This record gives sequence, C-alpha cells and structure tokens, in this order.
Amino acid sequence: MRNVIRSLRQLRPAFQSQDCVLFSVNVAQESPCHFGLSCQIHSSAYIVADHAETNFVKNHSFVTTTRALSTDAAKLTNRVTETSKAGPLVEYERRIANGELVEGDACQVDTLSELQRLYDDLVESADACQLDRNSEKPVRSGWLWSRLLSHPSYSPVKGLYLFGGVGTGKTMLMDLFFEQLPSNWRKKRIHFHDFMLNVHSMLQKHKGLSDPLDRVAGEISDDAILLCLDEFMVTDVADALILNRLFRHLFNKGIILVATSNRAPDNLYEGGLQRDLFLPFIAALKERCVVHEIGSSVDYRKMTSGEQGFYLVGRDLSGFLKQKFQQLIGEGTATPQEVELVMGRKLQVPLGANGCAYFPFEELCDRPLGAADYFGLFKKFHTLVLEGIPIFGLHNKAAAHRFVTLVDVIYENKARLLCTADGTPQDLFEKILTISEAKSMAPRTSSRSRKNDDSNICVDNELGFTKDRTISRLTEINSREYLEHHAAMLSEKKERMDQNPHEA
Repeated sequence: MRNVIRSLRQLRPAFQSQDCVLFSVNVAQESPCHFGLSCQIHSSAYIVADHAETNFVKNHSFVTTTRALSTDAAKLTNRVTETSKAGPLVEYERRIANGELVEGDACQVDTLSELQRLYDDLVESADACQLDRNSEKPVRSGWLWSRLLSHPSYSPVKGLYLFGGVGTGKTMLMDLFFEQLPSNWRKKRIHFHDFMLNVHSMLQKHKGLSDPLDRVAGEISDDAILLCLDEFMVTDVADALILNRLFRHLFNKGIILVATSNRAPDNLYEGGLQRDLFLPFIAALKERCVVHEIGSSVDYRKMTSGEQGFYLVGRDLSGFLKQKFQQLIGEGTATPQEVELVMGRKLQVPLGANGCAYFPFEELCDRPLGAADYFGLFKKFHTLVLEGIPIFGLHNKAAAHRFVTLVDVIYENKARLLCTADGTPQDLFEKILTISEAKSMAPRTSSRSRKNDDSNICVDNELGFTKDRTISRLTEINSREYLEHHAAMLSEKKERMDQNPHEA
C-alpha cells in the first residue's frame, strides 16, 4: 500500500503541469435644522443638516468622494494590453469619462495597476484556481485523498494585501475590483469584523471535532476561493491564534486573499499577547500575497461637506435629541425592543421604531458588547440615535475601543448616526496617544500640571492607530453626501417594498 501511495503522489507534478490543481477540502448660533426647524446649538461647526430628508432624495446627486488622478490613469491604461476589456482599471477610466470620479492622487492609480494585474492573472488562471462556481467542486473527503493531499495545494495566483492611512480609498478600490469579477466565480467580499464573527459561529457549530478549524476552512473555501477582507485588523489574542491556524488551512486549500488594512503586515497585532505565536501567520501572509502600500497626503472623506450632518456638540441636548428622534420615526411609537444576536444572545434596545434605535452612550459602549452585537443591531435598524459621547481618556479606555468598533460597523452597514457629543470628533480622541506620540510629548515645567495631564492621557497603541480612521469616518458619516446617499437607499427600499409587500 505504501508503494501505491508513493506512486500516486509522484503523479501530482504531472497533474499540475496540465494546469490541474488538486484541492483538499462653543459658539451659540441659530440655524435651520434638518427638519425645517430653527434651533440654537452650542457647538463648533457640527450642526444638523439643513435639508429635509425628502429633499435629500429628490435632489440626490451623490458623487463618489474618493478621487483619482485621471491623467496618470490614462497613461497607465496605455500599458494595459488591448486584450484587457474588463477589470478595475478599465472601469476606473469609464467612471472618470462619465464624471463619476474626479481628480485625486496618483497613489490610487498605482494601486489600480496592482489590482488590474491580479484581475488579469485570475482570469487567465480561473480554471486552475477553480473559481467557476458551476465547475466540479474539489473532492475533500476520503482517506486516500487526504493522504494524496498531505502537501499544500497553494493557488497558482498570489493574492494582494493593500495597506495605507485613513482616507486613501482602500475600500473604494476593493469594491471597484470586486464589482468587476465574474458573477459565477466563487468569491466573497466581507468586512473583517463580520468575517471573524462568522468564523466564531462556525467554530461553535463544529465544537468537539479534533480539528474544527480545518472544517471551518473547508466550508469557507467551498463557498469562496477568492476572499476579499476589508479593514483587516487584529486586536484580540483569541483571534490572533485562530488566524494563524485558520489561514494555514485556507492557503492549503487554494484560497486567494485580497485584504485592505491600516497596518503593514509586520505591524499587525503589534504589542499583543503571545504575539510570537502570531508571527507565522505574518510570514504566510507575505508569502501568499503581494504587499502594496497606498500612500496619500489627503483624506478624501474630509473633502466632502462634513460638519453639516447629524453630529451635535454640547451638553444638555438630551431633549433636543429626543425631539429629533421622534421626527425621524414620524408617526411611529418608540418602544423598548429586542434584537436577536448570534448563538441565542439578545440585545435590549431602550427605544426603537421605524428602523431607528435610541441608546444612551453608556448602554451601548460601557457594557461588555462587541462587533457581533453591533452587527446584529444594524440588521434590524438603519439609524442609530446615540446620546452623550464623552471625551475619551484613560478612565474610559474600554468604552473608546467599543466606540471605534461601533463606528466601523455603522460605516460598513452604510447606516446613519444622529448623536450628541462632548466635543468634535478630533476632541474626542485628543487624549489618546500611541507610545511614540507619548514619548515625543514635551515635558511640563510644572510638576503639578504634568501630573494632571498624565492622569487624563491614555497611551494605547491600538487606539492611537485607529483613532484617525474613526475621526475620518465620523466626518464622512455626518457629511451631506453620505446623508443624501442614505436617504436615497431608504427611498429605493421603500419603493421595492411597495411593489413587493411580502419582501419585508
């Protein structure tokens, strides 16, 4: 039998040479409010937008805010072979020609060249990678196959890991790439938070198996060989250990990873517990993906008409916020509600009606809640009214972490946020510093003032790196363009429901 197995293993190079891949399976001002009311708010420039929601929809002219440089892209397009009739770079040029994208920076164009290269490689190797969902599925079961496939069956195409600062257009570029992929391919685009929630849920389902992560990897690769993960970040020791073993199985099963992140691979999970056990994943990531940095000196999300949204700065605005909440829900009656979460858990909503949920900040961010709870919330509600966002510091560091996650989930779900806060988005995180920022601070001459400052400062590398993204997203979420887009989505959904009342 050993001789038979040895002979069969020797056949594998012949299969691969035939492109056959085996897979194992503070100023007071009076301003017109969003609802046509006149209101006085003590704040910076953050006020409720002055267009009624119906006008948002009627005058909808949402333009993608992430920009790109058309002239450099045109030069780059000339270097793409004439046989490339589709792909992210081709679509990019089409959108510029149609006026959907306007000028920006050349860094995105360089990234598009990498995405176009990957697209062309995938099209050329689609059969070898078994991307076609209608093709015969790879065989995973059986003792003989498991022995034959004891060695890795890596994909012939390397993936792509894109990283860069906030507002560089990573998500837009990822979406542009994903939208051009053939519909019959085994592909999936998902936010990293949501991906890990699914992994934990599948692990719970396969609890008791000798290697549940192998089964989870098999189910993921059965569904999608091309896996696109947006906002790749690792903050939890359990996730770090899972990722190391999970992606060893996934890469062995032929998975092709496309990921975006704020961090370079070598900086993932920096300073985390038991990081030495995570380092093999970083090595595998760099081996199986081309790493590309998106550089930019501009945050395009801040080029929208920010500071005109639903962000209210100042204390004692509780009554005003509840009035706005009532106007959002219209004739509906707000009542306490319950949201079903994963693994039988439930989230209590203090007040909710017509897709709008009302929470005091403490009930959503001062309790042991996480991404799973927030994703569950926005499966039922499209608008969050959040009262009393505080200035973050050492005393409420855990709440700051949850708030960062909450904003990520709001942004990923394209939901709407109406809130009151003790300061502008920049003010909220002024006392959150990275280690290097803390070291560079000039010492105080007075020991008393130095001690007072130190007691309020929170030195946290993870929060320090993510605060810029949160500030940027809060700015975009409260821009006129974002709110117009949200109102248009609600209008389209209402039209579909009117045409098909059973689709609720």
